[in-house]
Amino acid sequence: MIASFNDIPGSNNWSIAKPINKGWSDDKKYYIKTVDGKELLLRVSDITQYENKKKEFESLKLLINMDILMSRPIDFGICNNGQFVYSLLTWINGEDAEVILPKLDNKEQYNLGTKAGVFLKQIHRTPAPQNQPSWAERFNGKINKKIANYKACSIHFHGADRIIEYIEHNRSLLLNRPQSFQHGDYHVGNMIITPEGELGIVDFNRMDYGDPWEEFNRITFCVSTSPAFASGYINGYFDNKVPDLFFRLMALYIGINQLSSIPWAIPFGEEEVNIMLKQSQSVLKWYDDFKTYIPNWYVTNHD
Repeated sequence: MIASFNDIPGSNNWSIAKPINKGWSDDKKYYIKTVDGKELLLRVSDITQYENKKKEFESLKLLINMDILMSRPIDFGICNNGQFVYSLLTWINGEDAEVILPKLDNKEQYNLGTKAGVFLKQIHRTPAPQNQPSWAERFNGKINKKIANYKACSIHFHGADRIIEYIEHNRSLLLNRPQSFQHGDYHVGNMIITPEGELGIVDFNRMDYGDPWEEFNRITFCVSTSPAFASGYINGYFDNKVPDLFFRLMALYIGINQLSSIPWAIPFGEEEVNIMLKQSQSVLKWYDDFKTYIPNWYVTNHD
């Protein structure tokens, strides 16, 4: 396996290159250990992804001075006789947050959630490029497409009409929203907890620019692992002063995500569809069939 990477500078000093087989990304990922004991993360993609991967790598450099435990960029280039593009990053040692969180007490879960919120606030300090179309224009286009895809797909769920009604009534909230750098997939599945109990953030490969609050559309995955973490995450982001507008928008972003998750899941098979259908019913319960916009698991603090 190491031989196929021999045109990556420094690869002759690697003693281990072990494939990592998890996550939804198309990248091939490897745990690398060098002869002098350094641990690294190698991501390899098809050469057709060169421009996307270069943009991703350059974007990570924008975050390099932030006080966040994350995979930091080291090297980028082409390997395997021009067939692949690679990114070499620092390795974060620890276990998946979704595995560790349920083993901790509620207060510890909440405190790690507040750290996730504080980290995300820092990430959002990086502004979007000036030439972005307005958020309302961009996201209304996405809403139209996602509602159409849901209506056209073969599987529907009870309560979807309530979600669509809520979205249609609240589109005006998208006007004049600011845009910033986004992690793109910010939830417990892309977080690590170190042996010392620190929180680390990984997998920026879906990074984008948009309304910073849209990042909370993946909080559904946090809630299913730890509602205390999810509450801490919101409160940490807003330093315990959460605006009403945030909850209204989060409900809209979560709602449209639930609609689009069904057509997304169909190609992956029945098991994935059932997971998303179950999640949709949970979300409808949180919001009392979207008659309210503050989810029922949310708490203002954790004493």
